Amino acid sequence: MNTLALLQNQAQKYADKPALVFHDQVVTFADLPAAVFRLANVLQKSGLRKGDRLGVCLPNCPEFVYAYLAGFVCGAVVVPLDFMLKTDEIVSCLNHSESKILIAAVRPDLDFAEIQNKVRSLTKTLISNRTKDQINPFDQILAESSDQVVDVPVVDSDPALIMYTSGTTGAPKGILLTYRHLQGSPEAMKYFVDLSDADIKLAAIPFSHIGGFIYIQNCLVFGITLIMMDRFNPYEFLRLIAQHKVTCFHIVPAMYTALLSLKQIEKFDLSSLRWVVVFGAPSSPEIMERFHNFCPNAQLLNGWGMTETCPPNTVTPLGSRNIASVGKPSPLSEIKIVDEHDQAVVNGEIGEIVIRGWIVMKEYYKDPQATAQIKRNGWLYTGDLGRKDDQGYLYIVGRKKEMIKVAGQIVYAPEVEAMFYKNDAILEVAVVGIADDLRGEAIKAFVVLKEGHTATAEDLRYFAREHLANFKVPQAIEIRTTLPKNRTGKIDKELLKQAVTAG
Repeated sequence: MNTLALLQNQAQKYADKPALVFHDQVVTFADLPAAVFRLANVLQKSGLRKGDRLGVCLPNCPEFVYAYLAGFVCGAVVVPLDFMLKTDEIVSCLNHSESKILIAAVRPDLDFAEIQNKVRSLTKTLISNRTKDQINPFDQILAESSDQVVDVPVVDSDPALIMYTSGTTGAPKGILLTYRHLQGSPEAMKYFVDLSDADIKLAAIPFSHIGGFIYIQNCLVFGITLIMMDRFNPYEFLRLIAQHKVTCFHIVPAMYTALLSLKQIEKFDLSSLRWVVVFGAPSSPEIMERFHNFCPNAQLLNGWGMTETCPPNTVTPLGSRNIASVGKPSPLSEIKIVDEHDQAVVNGEIGEIVIRGWIVMKEYYKDPQATAQIKRNGWLYTGDLGRKDDQGYLYIVGRKKEMIKVAGQIVYAPEVEAMFYKNDAILEVAVVGIADDLRGEAIKAFVVLKEGHTATAEDLRYFAREHLANFKVPQAIEIRTTLPKNRTGKIDKELLKQAVTAG
């Protein structure tokens, strides 16, 4: 992806059209390259050179977009970090990537002097502080910089991104993507959907995650207007759709559940939506159908992919109503289902999804052992379980770690969750495997009820017995008011498992 050429071409083509909208701030396509080049010049004067790592720890905002694009214009390697990481996690990722410069937002629990002291490679930190009462030092830096074009040639094999899937202090896992990989998601979008410069997308996924980064790519490549949220709020999400006549978006299942939990959903005009996508976790068709009642003009799409493979890798074909499937792959990759002996399974059988093609990541940065475990025989082993039907549609069953062995019988957590969603009283559910002396593993379900509905654990167990084989019925059901979520809005099952162990 030639970032410089795209910035210049889109500025000429769309000029006064809004590229980014954030609260009351509008950045046009003509404004965007000027801001990016100003930041790129600041970074170069601060010593950033081709191949250097640029750390970015910001909430969703225009500055995050500038940071990505300025880093690419400089030929640097951008290292986006989740804004909710703690000091030790940030330090760990910055040290692991050997980041030279950090762009970060003020947070009361962050001490940038401490971070600077603990990261040997870090030479400068640029601070953004968005408040109504203070001048943002980041804005001041940009205002004083030159908007002269920065042009650092790169080749496809040059490293462009290190995206961390874990910020733990022990061994952060950085997914290394090249400049060629930056073309992967836009090329997939061209194949899967009819995105055009007439579209308006709403981004509530953090830009530090691949699902959020795709929104930025969509804006630049397709000339769409991007409405940004610094964090997901269900009411505000619906309000922004109605206000800006949003045409499409992609979010995770738990976000759809949160939207459907709002009594006010009926008062919002969602008629502008053309298509909506669910991705990131096995989803329940029932949830999507319920949401469709409020946006009947929109096509429902289901998608699948990984940060390691420049998603989306499969999407429901436009015109299909098979929302239970995540669709079919694009020509950018080849996908097959294999058993534990790496042999392809027949259609209908469950196995591990493996994928190959130029869209597969280069490596886990500085981790050849983890790279060798996931990339074998020319294929990337995803850890996702799935099956194909005779028409080639792919269905996600769950993660290998979501496979629960109950007295030798295999149970897939998403299958049990999908059953629970057929119950009108249930808002959210998460199913995990827990240690059991008798069976080896037992099934536990954590359930949140809809407002105004009542049900006991025994009521729900009876419901499960009517819909599942006995060995799939949860041995334990815990009713909660909420379920923990991670930054992308997915239910955090690891925290639930930890709660079981601690209890």
